[in-house]
Amino acid sequence: MTQKANKGYSNLIPMQEIESPEIAVHPFEVYNRLRESTPVRYDENRDCWDVFRYEDVQYVLKHPALFSSKRGISEQENLLVLDPPKHTQMRNLVNQAFTPKAIAALEPRIAEIALELIHETASGGELDLVRDFAGPLPVIVIAELIGIHPRDRKLFKEWSDTLVTGPQDNSDDAMRAVMAQRQNAIRQLAGYFTGIIEERRHQREEDLISLLLDAEIEGQKLTHQEVLAFCILLLVAGNETTTNLITNAVRYMTEHPDVQELLRSQPELMPTAVEEVLRYYPPIQAIGRVAVSDVELGGERIRAGSQIVNWVAAANRDPDKFKDPDTFLPDRKPNPHLGFGFGIHFCLGAPLARLEANVALNLLLDRFAHIAHNRDEPLQPIPSPFVFGVKSFSVKVSE
Repeated sequence: MTQKANKGYSNLIPMQEIESPEIAVHPFEVYNRLRESTPVRYDENRDCWDVFRYEDVQYVLKHPALFSSKRGISEQENLLVLDPPKHTQMRNLVNQAFTPKAIAALEPRIAEIALELIHETASGGELDLVRDFAGPLPVIVIAELIGIHPRDRKLFKEWSDTLVTGPQDNSDDAMRAVMAQRQNAIRQLAGYFTGIIEERRHQREEDLISLLLDAEIEGQKLTHQEVLAFCILLLVAGNETTTNLITNAVRYMTEHPDVQELLRSQPELMPTAVEEVLRYYPPIQAIGRVAVSDVELGGERIRAGSQIVNWVAAANRDPDKFKDPDTFLPDRKPNPHLGFGFGIHFCLGAPLARLEANVALNLLLDRFAHIAHNRDEPLQPIPSPFVFGVKSFSVKVSE
């Protein structure tokens, strides 16, 4: 098949089959069809390869020597776009701040923040789950971890949203516009973080920026740009995924009140239910890679330099891997979903996201006897092809 090496942004361009908002908020029938009909296919419109089967997606994510994360879409080199050995060194460094003990110690503070948000917003019996709860919670948590002043949380959410937004269509104008917005957000973030980094150089605090300033890799301190890139990555990765995980979970529970009742009566099932949300309504639905050299995948020959979009949301419903893949099973075990990726780029913040979701969802169900979607407000997808979530989610609650 004729193809050209793509130096662009295929993982940001909407796939034609899911361009419409109506399909984008529930694209899984499309993914199932594509997985069965064209498990690995070249999309001339987006100049990239799409991969839909679990086995193939996992293979791509598991072999960074064949499929690189470097895509040239960011001013800042961060963990998402680094390959070994640099990736291994940098990840080992950040792992120091995300040990199981360190994450577990955050549970009381997460619960405290969640309860404050519930108390502030739920008095009228109606709330926008994204704006009032699922959005602020992870932003506050990651901002406190990084060392951000509380007054700046709203700014951080706006910048973070901009960095995951994709173009409205496949036109050059739309792509230029969204990239200009991203670069502007990165510049503003870089300026903001530079100020905090300079403060921490003179006065260390108990936060991640101070840890990064003290860290060394092979006897070398991190450069200013490396610290900056870490901060920007932690901001975006630390809140967007968790916001969508919590929202997608509540969305499913309003679509299936029986599951809501089950989890309210058996909160010990919440950890496996959260894993099933990650499989069934994954917050990240596609992950981009670039072929390092010519390679064969799923019977197709892919040229070096070609972009590959790995559809996690399709792989997570592959019947060759999951029994009854289109059925939500709160107690599904085992559940080898790819909702947090796979291999060396497995989501660094996965333990924190899981903890936040478990705490937040149990507190919501404990506080409210019933949570229902306000169907007067149609669902609007987040304008990003690689994110599965909605801009807002209005719910009615009763105690």
